[in-house]
Amino acid sequence: MSKKALLVWGGWEGHEPQKTANFWAGQLREHGYEVDVRDNLEAYADTALVNSMDLIVPVWSMGTITKEQERGLLDAVASGVGLAGWHGTMADSFRNNTEYQFMVGGQWVAHPGNIIDYKVNIINHDDPITHGLNDFNMHSEQYYMHVDPSNEVLATTTFTGEYTPWIDGTVMPVVWKRRWGKARVFYSSLGHVLKDFEVPEACEIMLRGMLWASK
Repeated sequence: MSKKALLVWGGWEGHEPQKTANFWAGQLREHGYEVDVRDNLEAYADTALVNSMDLIVPVWSMGTITKEQERGLLDAVASGVGLAGWHGTMADSFRNNTEYQFMVGGQWVAHPGNIIDYKVNIINHDDPITHGLNDFNMHSEQYYMHVDPSNEVLATTTFTGEYTPWIDGTVMPVVWKRRWGKARVFYSSLGHVLKDFEVPEACEIMLRGMLWASK
């Protein structure tokens, strides 16, 4: 029996939500998933829908969510439905919703210098999500985040202080996994636009994270 995934896209267009949602829907289908793609947050309020899933992939930057929509998502994940996502489409979704942020394990606050060159350092080579991968370079937004210390961090990046001197040397989580209730939650800050996933390591980490998070 194939696994089922729900991708819900929308919000700020700068993160190319439709393009990235369609790309990852295709990747999941190639791995045998039955995929449902929606462009309305009301999908989260459909409890029968969200609770029937093995994986939910939020692709929604900024915006607002109703109490009913948020509750449907939080409860589905707490019951065991996996959650996986990337960049601001998962960790800068609903800035007023702290319980959602608690579930994700972090919240974007800055990307000093905007599109820059930076390195991602793999710090856990034994985890199946990062096994066999080496440090790699990105040309994108280097996310500075408020993060939950309970996250299991798999990769980090170090800020140089070139654009904001007071954070020189700060080591910031880039990839992590965590629990929310009975579910697995995965996050990668990589993926500002679809082109970022042309970096093989960034793409492989995201795919492995989705497969790991699934119920």
